[in-house]
Amino acid sequence: MDTANKRPFDEMQLANDTVRDIYALYAEWLRDVPLAQLESKRLEAELLFRRVGITFNVYGETAGAERLIPFDVVPRILAADEWSKLSDGAIQRVKALNMFLHDIYHDQEIIKAGIVPASVLTNSQYRPEMQGIDVPNNIYAHIAGIDIVRTGENDFYVLEDNLRTPSGVSYMLEDRKMMMRLFPDLFRRYSIAPVEHYPQVLLNNLRAVAQPGVTDPVVALMTPGAYNSAYFEHAFLAQQMGIELVEGQDLFVRENAVYMRTTEGPKKVDVIYRRIDDDFIDPLAFKADSMLGVPGLLSVYQNGGVTLANAVGTGVADDKAIYIYVPEMIRYYLGEEPILANVPTYQLSKEDDLKYVLAHLPELVVKEVQGSGGYGMLVGPAATKAEIKEFTLRIVSNPSNYIAQPTLALSTCPTLVESGLAPRHVDLRPFVLSGKAVTLVPGALCRVALRDGSLVVNSSQGGGTKDTWVLNHA
Repeated sequence: MDTANKRPFDEMQLANDTVRDIYALYAEWLRDVPLAQLESKRLEAELLFRRVGITFNVYGETAGAERLIPFDVVPRILAADEWSKLSDGAIQRVKALNMFLHDIYHDQEIIKAGIVPASVLTNSQYRPEMQGIDVPNNIYAHIAGIDIVRTGENDFYVLEDNLRTPSGVSYMLEDRKMMMRLFPDLFRRYSIAPVEHYPQVLLNNLRAVAQPGVTDPVVALMTPGAYNSAYFEHAFLAQQMGIELVEGQDLFVRENAVYMRTTEGPKKVDVIYRRIDDDFIDPLAFKADSMLGVPGLLSVYQNGGVTLANAVGTGVADDKAIYIYVPEMIRYYLGEEPILANVPTYQLSKEDDLKYVLAHLPELVVKEVQGSGGYGMLVGPAATKAEIKEFTLRIVSNPSNYIAQPTLALSTCPTLVESGLAPRHVDLRPFVLSGKAVTLVPGALCRVALRDGSLVVNSSQGGGTKDTWVLNHA
């Protein structure tokens, strides 16, 4: 499983340097395009993205809090059968995770069965306020981002599940629009599945989870505000769905209902697609000093006066300590074998795993169980001796706060860099929507590590994005 020292799987070229069938038309086109033209298109894309205002906070950068996420003009292409496996596997996973969430907030059968430890109930993301609360259609994770990596022809692994407030879908949509604008001739060569209907599918699913008896539900998107790193996406999705973008101060609670202030007076809101973490949504229930939330919102939610997407308490299912148990959840709840495998994972709360990891830190990736965005992690092969020593002290002081995994040789895709086209590591985040049904649009956020040899693709760590083409036929 430790593939770090092998030649990474190349999405475009086979080991004998011949081009994979799905890239044949692209390679043929590429041979006739000067690198200077690709660079010109990249600069044009950057200018257009800047005009639209697509920015992202990159914490710790001295050049300013906000910058564009770099966009690469070389697409990642997936065959229909490859996408079918990814799609089926991601849907299967989200179904099981929703059943897990319903279970732990109700009868906790999976804990009684000894499959998931009772310690899940002391996880910081477990919300006792949700115990016994029924949510429409038993859906907790209405929008899920499943991070998938590839190490071989048919070797796909789930790296992590994002169920709280997964972001990045706006880049999937905007990258596609940009590619169609810059390279219309390429789209005439391929039959590429469309993604632009995502906002309508999302809206239909959100409307479908309104409380019973609501015939024409009003949906709003709740944002922390313009200073949030993903604010562009919040505004973009609200505009695309034709719904109001609101902040906590725009909403108020009255008689077991939530209203938004409008120029025509108060308007009842039935479904809130919230992009605010649990801790900040209601100062009466969680962080008392939160200026972002709505006082009394949790009480209305508990009493069935409004639907929140994603549900409060969903984060307990995307904690990296819970990730380990997802394959068993699939077997337990669905009676099926997992379509997509987990990356083998060491639990540092186990003595034998801890000993092994401490002895092999230079070979492993270590992550905080509640970390995200590429923060709080150690990539052993790229770490200095000082960093390994410091991380050893962190682990020893609190082993249960960490997991470890082999260093995977993530697949690479040709990417335009200063020296020309070069392989760079990529991952994939398809977005699974649960409402009327559990579905995916045939596309995903493809993140690319722009630094040579880097395995960290997170936008917050300087990664870029690519358009993902899912072909309509094999």
